[in-house]
Amino acid sequence: MTEPNKEQKQPQCTCIKDPFAVLPPEMRPRPQKKSNLRQVTCLGCGLVFWTNRETNYCMDCEKKLGQGS
Repeated sequence: MTEPNKEQKQPQCTCIKDPFAVLPPEMRPRPQKKSNLRQVTCLGCGLVFWTNRETNYCMDCEKKLGQGS
């Protein structure tokens, strides 16, 4: 006698895979951002760096801009 193929299993309930499947999309929880850091290329010197600040200038160029004003 042959055993049933294990690949042909009964489909599982969607609640096991996605517990929020019954909710409309606007009520499902949003995926959380992993970090508030963003990768920036400095507008002054072209340095690529990660920052959580609003400015797109590196620390050195920001100091230079502050001294020139």
